[in-house]
Amino acid sequence: MTAPRYPRISVVTPAFKGERLIEVTLRSVLDQEYPNLEYIVLDGAGDNTDQILKRYDSQLAYWHSRPDDGQYAAINEGFAKSTGEILCWLNADDLLLPRSLFVVAGIFAKLSHVKWISTLKPGSWDANSFLSHVGNIPGFSKAAFLDGLFLPGTNTKGYWIQQESTFFTRELWEQAGARIPDYHLAGDFALWCEFYKHAELYGVDYPLAGFRHVEGQRSEAMDKYMSEAGNALSSFRQRCQWKRPCLNALRYTCYDSLPRGKNFVRNRLGYLAKRVVNLTPNKFAPTWDIHEYRFLP
Repeated sequence: MTAPRYPRISVVTPAFKGERLIEVTLRSVLDQEYPNLEYIVLDGAGDNTDQILKRYDSQLAYWHSRPDDGQYAAINEGFAKSTGEILCWLNADDLLLPRSLFVVAGIFAKLSHVKWISTLKPGSWDANSFLSHVGNIPGFSKAAFLDGLFLPGTNTKGYWIQQESTFFTRELWEQAGARIPDYHLAGDFALWCEFYKHAELYGVDYPLAGFRHVEGQRSEAMDKYMSEAGNALSSFRQRCQWKRPCLNALRYTCYDSLPRGKNFVRNRLGYLAKRVVNLTPNKFAPTWDIHEYRFLP
């Protein structure tokens, strides 16, 4: 039997005043014991996070604790220092799910044409690190992204591309400019716009990570985030010469009152998506493959 290939995965964690949360985050990554992990932590200082990081010094490829220019500047610096084939960032208040790095590695090792992936089953954690919810996303599609399906509030229905569960190749990162765009809060959404200029996003049926809901975190500034993300989407739409399709009335509303026509609408007008599936979940050697299908919001 051929030994599995473990591509190097670089995980970057930006932190600021994260001493109450970061150790659980660190453990969610390190306890997976992925054999080719490069873990980089950049702490903006301000509390005793550095004392925690010192205890994990031997398990981290690099870390520092000093004032910086904010979350996205730290992530850009971390990726610049990294050497992995596969990249992701995990904020200091979020968590990976067990063995998710092995799922990610298997997919990228087997499917070389796939440049970025994200889960179709996003997880949520409460402030006590209890897994509180696993959601369901019907699929990913550049057309759906342009239509606003992945910026809730800009369409009648909406989902998020979960940043914590999104992994991408170094090649795609470099094609997109090797930096997160200059946004204070919505840098992740702006980066997805850049990625979509070069590659389609593939969905993964397995949960990979989760967002941890903690009182006082940056994500509570939702109005500011939505304004920035809306500007990024508007620029992307202009580049793509996007015009709202007339058929969206069917995609988003009409079939709700005509259940028997749902399959017809989906098969004819649904968004085209691709997801990665494991064809042999009951065997020790996963068989990763691509399933192409159409979905409705």
